[in-house]
Amino acid sequence: MTSGVPGEGPVREPAIWEPRDRDAEDGRPGTGRGSGAPPHFGTGSPAVALRRLELTVRRRLDGLLQGDHLGLVPGSGSESGDSRQYTPGDDVRRMDWHVTARTRTPHVRTTIADRELETWAVVDLSASLDFGTADCEKRDLAIAGLAAVSHLTVRAGNRLGAVVTTGERVDRYPAAPGRMAADRLLRQVVATPRAAGGRRGDLAEAIETLRRPPRRRGLVVVVSDFLGDSDWERPLRGLSARHELLAIEVVDPRELELPDVGMLTVVDPESGQTLEVPTGNAEFRRRFAAGAAAQRRQIAATLRRCGAGHLQLRTDRDWLMDVVRYVSDRKRAGTGGAAR
Repeated sequence: MTSGVPGEGPVREPAIWEPRDRDAEDGRPGTGRGSGAPPHFGTGSPAVALRRLELTVRRRLDGLLQGDHLGLVPGSGSESGDSRQYTPGDDVRRMDWHVTARTRTPHVRTTIADRELETWAVVDLSASLDFGTADCEKRDLAIAGLAAVSHLTVRAGNRLGAVVTTGERVDRYPAAPGRMAADRLLRQVVATPRAAGGRRGDLAEAIETLRRPPRRRGLVVVVSDFLGDSDWERPLRGLSARHELLAIEVVDPRELELPDVGMLTVVDPESGQTLEVPTGNAEFRRRFAAGAAAQRRQIAATLRRCGAGHLQLRTDRDWLMDVVRYVSDRKRAGTGGAAR
């Protein structure tokens, strides 16, 4: 967890200090496993967990996409088509000024939807993702986000590939079409070894691997908590000139605010730094929450500058409902997934 106290480095508390479902322990209806939390891939059979996740995603997300599409949600495509007369509500950015000048009547361009999509996912599985105080670890939620992207994009010959970074290694899985290839990719991502403590992730390097050599125009999805240095901004912005971008930000509630649990020892898994945190101090908790909120605003602003759509998933919320809301909003807006 990144500290909101000036002069203190990023620190994160171990996931064992708070129960995963405190309401359930108190006898009240808790968040539970039925609230939309992804399965825990660290326990039990990964194959069973993936199968359960697949069924959940299919049941909740089927029907969101119909017909050909450009990106994560139905898009208007990139190939120029005919022009038609402007009607109120049309996107003024699609004005066809040449036809408008000739006819003296406002016209807008129509486009042809792409029928084959190549999606690349950059998945951050660095040590900072091995943390969670609510329904799951952030790592589980990152894999669940990748599964949702897979379900929403892999169809009709579309291809899915991935670059997975842990800080110790960067694994690249070539884009391949079909549901079976997507399922195999998910199994390989789940089997990625956890990074040892004291190693920082390198999200910028993973994103950079998608820029060289240049790839055909498509969708790039980056799944990360985006904590630490923002050196990923430049390579991500470089991708926006050619690709549609979607950033999936994975957040745990303890990274936003601290409860009053007295003196707490927190450890940053990516640097090994240990710090005693006086959570019983109300002023400290206030400064922490303010610093964390400012950090999240900065991340959101950076993603907007990169031209990326921004979907935030939290370990204490129904992540599939967040995906459904995001897809529905983009579908109504007709932007094709990325806010530009």
